[in-house]
Amino acid sequence: MKVFLFDFVPYGENLDRHKVEGHLPRPLGKHYFKPDVAARTYAEHLSAWVEMERHGFDGIGINEHHGTPYGSMNSPNLLAASIFQRTKKLKVLIYGNLLPIHEPLRLAEEIAMLDCLSKGRLIAGVARGAPREYRIYNVPMRESRERFLECFEIMKKAWTEESFSYEGKFFSYKDVAIWPRPVQQPHPPVWLPITGSRESIEWAAANDIPITPGTGSFGGPAGVRLAEDIVRYYAKCQAQAGRKVTPDHISTFVDCYVADSKAQAVKEYGPYSLYFFNTLFAFDHVTQDQIEKGYYSATSSAFTRSDARAANADDSLFSGELTMDVVKKQAEQLAWGTPDEVVERIIAEAEYAGAGTVVLMCNRGAMPQELFLNQVKRIGEEVLPRLHAHKITRVQFAEAV
Repeated sequence: MKVFLFDFVPYGENLDRHKVEGHLPRPLGKHYFKPDVAARTYAEHLSAWVEMERHGFDGIGINEHHGTPYGSMNSPNLLAASIFQRTKKLKVLIYGNLLPIHEPLRLAEEIAMLDCLSKGRLIAGVARGAPREYRIYNVPMRESRERFLECFEIMKKAWTEESFSYEGKFFSYKDVAIWPRPVQQPHPPVWLPITGSRESIEWAAANDIPITPGTGSFGGPAGVRLAEDIVRYYAKCQAQAGRKVTPDHISTFVDCYVADSKAQAVKEYGPYSLYFFNTLFAFDHVTQDQIEKGYYSATSSAFTRSDARAANADDSLFSGELTMDVVKKQAEQLAWGTPDEVVERIIAEAEYAGAGTVVLMCNRGAMPQELFLNQVKRIGEEVLPRLHAHKITRVQFAEAV
């Protein structure tokens, strides 16, 4: 099993004191921002990633967001370049560059540069992003799918063809040959996170792109059913192309925290999990906006069972109503606790999903650096060897296809 650690790189200071009627101001203006906190945030997270390589993690996962303290990764490519210069083996999963808001040729060039800088350690994940990004960049959400498809087509041509021309709805190019080219051929691996869109599943299968299905453990029973349906439909689409889904096609997110007991894990990690969901995750994250403004099509969730669609329609994670009692209850089903408990739960979730790669999350919210480094150390020494020794051999929800 391969093990990545996902890092949101949240702004390194708790902002709850700035809430008005339970919510952070929107937009969160300049006077709330402290440059020294941002500088410390980047320095601390980069140093933690260096420790991850020392402890044997396979890679670090990062993503792209704008205008939010939820994640300080306006350009994950810049952070990838920084960590590649500090490490020799660690892979970087950019999960992902938000294609609909980017100029595709420039993005293709940057990814090619990163692959050269890293000597082939890049996984070029792609995504569409949240409503916030579309408002900031003045891109209509109804254009999201078309822009995503066009951007990727251009990027793939730039990476793989001797030279290319392209005439599209949003972009046009004539006689272009990029320099440099990617080290990995025909191009860096491309992964796709899928939260429940039929069109995304079909696109991933058509291009034989590995996926991360669903919302993970915090999605609850409906989220688990949704992930099952995503894998089933993905396998069906892959079969139509004559391919079989293997554990190399599937990764899964697992929230984890290693402590001396479950109670200690809840006590130490619980407050930062609360802050993550009630303040950071809730900030300007409007699911209903996506549905009403054309981000999802009318038939986007048609492949799912009716009781699984609740995972996409449920806005409760964004309502800011999570309590410590709820966190304690959820922790019973999560990979929080002793090393043995954490290993057992992670392997169980990976086996259930058929995932050859687990992407661990252990530093939600503005967690102090010493706690983050302690998790890197404890996972690296007490959990990671056992995960690496375990092999996932089947994708159960793909077998009936």
